Amino acid sequence: MPPLLCIEGVHKSYGGRPALAALSLDVEGGEILGFIGPNGAGKTTTIKIVAGLAFADAGRVIVDGHRLEGHGPEARAARAALGLLPDRPYLYEKLTGREYVLFVAGLYGVEHAAAERHLAEMAARFRMGEYMDRPVESMSHGMKQKTALCAALVHQPPVFVCDEPLVGLDPHGAREFKALVLELKRAGRAVLMSSHTLALVEEICDRVAILHRGRLIAEGTVAEIRQRARLDGPLEEVFLEMTEEETATGAGD
Repeated sequence: MPPLLCIEGVHKSYGGRPALAALSLDVEGGEILGFIGPNGAGKTTTIKIVAGLAFADAGRVIVDGHRLEGHGPEARAARAALGLLPDRPYLYEKLTGREYVLFVAGLYGVEHAAAERHLAEMAARFRMGEYMDRPVESMSHGMKQKTALCAALVHQPPVFVCDEPLVGLDPHGAREFKALVLELKRAGRAVLMSSHTLALVEEICDRVAILHRGRLIAEGTVAEIRQRARLDGPLEEVFLEMTEEETATGAGD
């Protein structure tokens, strides 16, 4: 079967400065891909393009067999096949958490009863129950993050993309998030996870892709990347060594 998420030769520039250069990545069903890189590497740009929030200058993105391009039926099908948890969730502040999740469910055509069941399960799991009927504007950052997570998965998307998912979560929420992502993997879904928490990436990801200055500099299992870097330490040490080498190499270009 083809990968559930395909990023093929994507280029993106801002004001003549390249943000992404010929980026190609695949995420299979039943796989968690860790997407890491220094600040400014192009990770958030990639996620915006994958989610249809920005357009690539060249290349293509395919989500669950649907090409994400323009605003036609195929692009809408691609967007419907993806759930996004951004690093800074923007919610409708005047709605309650419940109203927001049900609003998103309606956009995806999810039946009300199914959306309510999903919300109840997630609220119990992430200890959100007493907050779901409060306005979003009264919530802490962590509770907003949990609400955004609930909304991102309300339509049961085959592809889940998350950017710094643990920011604002308490230890219980972080543990439940990891368990949830592993459940998505076992259910055959594809997960693209960007995070600076390299211990999390090393713990749950099947493969890792390292982006630096808009280019993919390494991809593979943690063991394969260690072998390439000729280091045996934790992923954090390998990451720092590889990105420092690339910076030093590029300094004279």
